[in-house]
Amino acid sequence: MRYIIIAEAARKWDVSLRQAQRLVAENRIPNAQRFGRAWMIPSDMEKPADRRRNKFAIKSFSYDLSDLSYVHAKTTIPFPDNNPDDVLNTIKEDRIRLIYEAELSYLRGGLQRVLQCFHETKGDVAARLRISPMAIAASISLGDNSSYNEIESWLKKCMVDYKGSAAAAIADLSLATAAVSMIAPNMTPEWLKNGDFSHLLPSVRYIALYLRAKYFQCTRQYDLMLAVAQSALAFSSTEVGITITDIYLRMICAVELYILGQKDEARRWLSDTMRMAIPHGFITPFAELVNAFGGLMEQCLKQEFPDHYNTIIEKWKSTWKNWIIFHNRFTKDNITFILSLREYHIAVLAANRVPYSEIAKQYDISVGRLKNIMLEIYEKLFISGRDEFAKYVL
Repeated sequence: MRYIIIAEAARKWDVSLRQAQRLVAENRIPNAQRFGRAWMIPSDMEKPADRRRNKFAIKSFSYDLSDLSYVHAKTTIPFPDNNPDDVLNTIKEDRIRLIYEAELSYLRGGLQRVLQCFHETKGDVAARLRISPMAIAASISLGDNSSYNEIESWLKKCMVDYKGSAAAAIADLSLATAAVSMIAPNMTPEWLKNGDFSHLLPSVRYIALYLRAKYFQCTRQYDLMLAVAQSALAFSSTEVGITITDIYLRMICAVELYILGQKDEARRWLSDTMRMAIPHGFITPFAELVNAFGGLMEQCLKQEFPDHYNTIIEKWKSTWKNWIIFHNRFTKDNITFILSLREYHIAVLAANRVPYSEIAKQYDISVGRLKNIMLEIYEKLFISGRDEFAKYVL
């Protein structure tokens, strides 16, 4: 009988090395032989079927609802308040541990590690779907277009291969992360706009509520944004422990209170969230939102956590720079989704230097109203004037 090493078996089965090692450790590989610390696998051995699965296979992927539910249920354990890393000591499965490693790395700014975790889940649809929203956000913050395109292509394939299933819904949810991050509300799925989460697993509905709150921010419905975030927080918060969703929902509440002019209340929310997260090195939620608070973030950092001030501000600078670069590329590729048809037509006229008086007359509006529309377009595209329109619309 001819044998291959375990790394060759992993490539043959299109799974991660960790997953292949797990199959051997669970005695799932007949006739596997151990030589010292290495395992040898019969070369003609096919990948064992997952015992939790109902053998529902589509194209090149293996998937079933029970495994997807299992993975999400196993990764809802909050991080311990005193030491979030202790959660890793309670986990025996490599795939579940990998998801928690990705969450901890993301919160601490280890974005490259998040992408590594995504790649290590190759062949494990359920685990990869669980990591995908973080991987999408990490690739954007890093300005890593190659990784973003890879993740986006995989998620779109999942939506086709698993059409109508919970897996397709989670893939769609992950892609919505980019839509709301890039302020492209027209690219947001209709079910997310309408708040219909009936097709989602219960364990991911709080993520959907967070994205719905972000959608309301994109569309300037600030009261609704705050209401959704506070309602989600009331239902998702745990008495003991910390979750990534909890942190981000609190940050959304702080942002909206600031936008609505309730600055003292916004400061309270922001400071409370800092005290919850920063002592554990969780800096990413704050680095992502420095510019949303108009100086309030810097004030709170200097008062509450002066030793972390420079780290968070430097992280914000690099993240914001990469975000702008990505936004510009994303906007150019999706301009007709980011702007309404009317806004796009107005932008084309403005880019061609048509006088405002003529554009206003064409649309039967006042010049003042046109100028307000132009300001809204500038905000959506993150530009400062019509001279910059050409690279997007001409």
